[in-house]
Amino acid sequence: MGFFSKIKKLWKSEKEDSVLEEVFPKEAFPPEKITETEDWQTGLKHSLAMAEPRLSIWLDHLLKGVEAKGDKLWPRLYFFFDALEVPREEADEFISDFSRWLDEMGYTHLDEFRSELQYRLALALDLEDEEDERSRLFIKLSQGLSKTKEQLSKRIDNLLVTSDKYDQAFWDELEEILIMADVGHKASSELIDKLRSKVSGQIIDDPEKFKELLGKELASFFPKAPRRIKPEPPEVVLVIGVNGVGKTTTIAKLAHRERMKGRKVMIAAGDTFRAAAIEQLEIWAHRVGAGFYAKKHGADPASVAYEALDRAINEGYDVLYIDTAGRLHTKIDLMQELKKIKKVMHKKRSDMPHRTILVLDATTGQNALSQTELFAREINVNEIILTKLDGTAKGGVMIAIAIQYQIPISYIGLGEKMEDLRPFEAENFARALLG
Repeated sequence: MGFFSKIKKLWKSEKEDSVLEEVFPKEAFPPEKITETEDWQTGLKHSLAMAEPRLSIWLDHLLKGVEAKGDKLWPRLYFFFDALEVPREEADEFISDFSRWLDEMGYTHLDEFRSELQYRLALALDLEDEEDERSRLFIKLSQGLSKTKEQLSKRIDNLLVTSDKYDQAFWDELEEILIMADVGHKASSELIDKLRSKVSGQIIDDPEKFKELLGKELASFFPKAPRRIKPEPPEVVLVIGVNGVGKTTTIAKLAHRERMKGRKVMIAAGDTFRAAAIEQLEIWAHRVGAGFYAKKHGADPASVAYEALDRAINEGYDVLYIDTAGRLHTKIDLMQELKKIKKVMHKKRSDMPHRTILVLDATTGQNALSQTELFAREINVNEIILTKLDGTAKGGVMIAIAIQYQIPISYIGLGEKMEDLRPFEAENFARALLG
């Protein structure tokens, strides 16, 4: 039975009183956790049962009257988990993690943490693909792409309004618009060639139809990540990229996602040369509740990876993320270092590392393209994460990367919060970019 069907059936049972007692026994709350009268439980149960089955709507009811963290919040979360028949130990872990996170971040008021709570619940309850979360992501994506959209979409709109046919002047100006948005010469040319073959000789009588066609062509250039069967634990993920692209926080966000899905995660500090790299990563590992492995500054990164893998195997971790250095000014040494890390892990198990993720900074535009070329040529890159998309007018570089290198973009960074690393969907990207 689907999640939504299950909860609606549970809450709309003909035996409402007995169901309430079954899924929310009084002993669920130690006396110190109860500050409201028990009447709120019955009222909340009825409100949720009558509400539209969407996580954000349920949270509106669940958090009604809650203004800050504290005694009102925790009983309501326990009520919600019990009603969903979530095992008590999982509910305890979720609430304990969230309480610790609020303390770490210094968040007190509801408006500071509501969005993070919804994101955690969506991951923990496997609701990220539901319509509610997809809508939330599209809004965030549209906001994040506002600078790139300003550079691209409005100029295309103006071109369509001022042109009456798809002539050479039209295509020349469209190519200039694409290049200005950091799509690049090669990618712009290939995109225009595909469009020309479909609209050649036609009159521009409906600009929206052209934009719809452009959006479909844009989306078609992005390769989809292949479906992967989960390997025997631990799944090992090597994270690479130059300094300054946001590898540390990206690893933290990835670890956070996996933790919220119930997986045991370790982070290994393979960047042993950059000042404060180990300390920064350890702070983030603690914040997201991940295990951490490091050696002293200047240690051999390959030995860090090998020993971290040993510990991850022996201590039953599900996922191991390995940070790496990004000293582009010594790129020959860097590539040899990355290859050595891969080699020693491959000796441990022939399928390791299972994934190699390249992190790129969208604000660098064409530099991100040259970094992709460098790493893809030397290292087998399985997927790309593009960060800082919310702060740039150069988001068109994503199109160039997709067309030229055919490496799947798995996630995009749309801000600094944990919830701001989201799965990439080509159709939504094109729709948000073109309006």
